[in-house]
Amino acid sequence: MVNERTLRVSSGWGMLVVLPLALLGDGYFFYLGVTSMNVPLLIGTVIAFIALLICLGGFFVVNPNESKVVQLFGKYAGTVHEQGFKWANPFYNKIKVSKRVRNFDSDKLKVNDKSGNPVEIAAVVVWRVVETAQAVFEVDDYVHYVHVQSEAALRNLATRYPYDDHEVGEISLRENTVEIAEQLKVEIQDRLEQAGVEVIESRISHLAYAPEIASAMLQRQQAGAIVAAREKLVDGAVGMVEMALDRLDREKIVELDPERKAAMVSNMLVVLCSDKATQPVVNTGTLHN
Repeated sequence: MVNERTLRVSSGWGMLVVLPLALLGDGYFFYLGVTSMNVPLLIGTVIAFIALLICLGGFFVVNPNESKVVQLFGKYAGTVHEQGFKWANPFYNKIKVSKRVRNFDSDKLKVNDKSGNPVEIAAVVVWRVVETAQAVFEVDDYVHYVHVQSEAALRNLATRYPYDDHEVGEISLRENTVEIAEQLKVEIQDRLEQAGVEVIESRISHLAYAPEIASAMLQRQQAGAIVAAREKLVDGAVGMVEMALDRLDREKIVELDPERKAAMVSNMLVVLCSDKATQPVVNTGTLHN
């Protein structure tokens, strides 16, 4: 693996003064060579002029949050991090690498969750380059590599967890968003380590059942909600019946034998648990008829 190392280069402003002066001096000696018909001097000034023109190609600019990965004849020479107007060996091949924070919004992927249900899932990954040499030399195209590996990690994560938590304490994609985001960040970082990329944050941006099963799963969720509501309603009704019987017995309002008490419990549960309003029946007979 190629490890990054910092390359120090000269300021471009100093060379911007030196090179024009050198060109003027070379022109002066060329004039002397022409007037004196000194052939060796003329050849020397022509060679110097070509060399000075080549040196003009050594100027380059490093912008903020940007680096230049430098190669010399195919060999890694170092990375220039210091921003500003610079000058270096004109034969250096300089590759620009942005170190700015970037966002990658993945496409909606259709995968099967742990329960085998098809779901649609997408994520947003916030990343940046921290090792420029690895980003340039270890992978072919580090931006494309980030996109492909992020989607692969997202697919792999979605297959390990169910969409809904059908069991108590089970981690699900829908309920445990914070834990899922952390797992996704770790998995993406493991895949992008060799590309010199740091994953700053990753979040699930879209999560839904696939269209072909969405209506069936919605009915399942509604049924679960109805069962939960009924359970809570029954618990409350039983508590109210128990409170009523205790108060009647404590304050000696009416004496109820077990049969009458069972009838009262049944009637109260029907009233409290019914979906519709109950119709009152007025008893005009005796206490027991």
